[in-house]
Amino acid sequence: MVQRREVYSIVFTICFAHLLTYLFLIQDVVGLDSSIISSPSIWQASGHVAGFSDPMVDCKVSKLRFRADQVFWGKLETETGEDAGYVSIIESDTMQEEATKNAIKKAKKNGINGPFKPLVLRDLTEATESIYSMIPSPATGEPGSLTPPRDFNLMFQTSVGAMSDGSSIAYLRPETAQGIFTNFAAVQRTARMKIPFGIAQIGKAFRNEITPRNFIFRSREFEQMEIEYFIPPDDAAWPVHHENWINESWNWLISIGLRPEYMFKCKHENNKLAHYARACTDITFKFPFGTQELMGIAARGNFDLTQHSNASGKNMEYQDPVTNIKYIPHVIEPSLGVDRLFLAIMTSAYKEEVVEGDEKRTVLQFHPAIAPIKASVFPLVNNKPELTEKARAIYKSLQNRYMCEYDTSGAIGRRYRRADESGTPFCVTVDFETIENDTVTLRYRDTMKQIRVKSDELISILSKEIDGI
Repeated sequence: MVQRREVYSIVFTICFAHLLTYLFLIQDVVGLDSSIISSPSIWQASGHVAGFSDPMVDCKVSKLRFRADQVFWGKLETETGEDAGYVSIIESDTMQEEATKNAIKKAKKNGINGPFKPLVLRDLTEATESIYSMIPSPATGEPGSLTPPRDFNLMFQTSVGAMSDGSSIAYLRPETAQGIFTNFAAVQRTARMKIPFGIAQIGKAFRNEITPRNFIFRSREFEQMEIEYFIPPDDAAWPVHHENWINESWNWLISIGLRPEYMFKCKHENNKLAHYARACTDITFKFPFGTQELMGIAARGNFDLTQHSNASGKNMEYQDPVTNIKYIPHVIEPSLGVDRLFLAIMTSAYKEEVVEGDEKRTVLQFHPAIAPIKASVFPLVNNKPELTEKARAIYKSLQNRYMCEYDTSGAIGRRYRRADESGTPFCVTVDFETIENDTVTLRYRDTMKQIRVKSDELISILSKEIDGI
């Protein structure tokens, strides 16, 4: 029997496998597995050595370190323009309410009464030098205890070879995209792909995060999935492809069980775009710790291929087989953190409800395609060989197709609840009626509905529910 502690790692594995299946069923997308350690010249050409950084600040009193763009500050003023002091707070969904409450409390403590103007919050990167010393640390509340923001490069540096000097410097990849760009020409030729087409990669990425937090949401080692979808350099083409990928990504996330009421589309304003990007839209998700980015879909132009072509001296042009025109293609990039998707799936699936009077049921309502355990098989009792033998035979039959569980421990109701907690969408119970007419009880997790079906029909029924066929 699969233990509860194993369920979460299995969910991650199933999510990962489902992503692979999704990617490589797309006919105009091919797969790639590039190296984790690459030549430093790749990261110099891509701009990561010079510019892949986050602004960092330190609290000189508490010794805590923060990302400057995740610390927000505001100046409270009365309606008459009287200065009521500054307040700071760590970014969250409720920071506006919390900061306003703290600022008013602080003002009244200093003898300043309202009414007050609305508190406007900005991150520390927008603070001028003249007011920086008046902004309190979010750790201690003491003004002037924060260091000025400074850039902190996020790449992990290592040495390759026997020597540890400047010539041996290399980096662990901070994203999977650059491996796709540097291999673009080779993949296009060997796979005989015509534009538009995409190259997909799933693999480890590494970032020396200033403040890892929220379990696996922000960590220094994570699993990343990216597609670089190459398109013609046509000003009329990229908005269409960009919008198509936004909609395709949104619909796919919903199809695997994410709750649409927890999802939002966040379009980047022009002044917030990366210097090479034409447009970018994030799909954000309401996690238990706040609404954060889940997936980004960016129109990257031809910046990356141009940079690598110039730095390497290798031709990255594509020749259109119809017009014979040569050009460096532009790119649409859907990028997704698999770890973040795992958290989003868990958040969407978790539910507590009252059933059968006052009984509380905890259930993980995974989409059947994502559920780590597809079906649980139970003999009604464990001391009747005719039931256990039949249940074992059904279990082995289903296990040839799906990951299943065989459970004989406890009353049947308790076994149902355990299956609900692990997100198992279907339960099959073998009872005394099975011996008479070869039918079993099939129970549906979400509705708790139970029906009698022939045991030899189980595979076809589950196949339709899980795979849609």
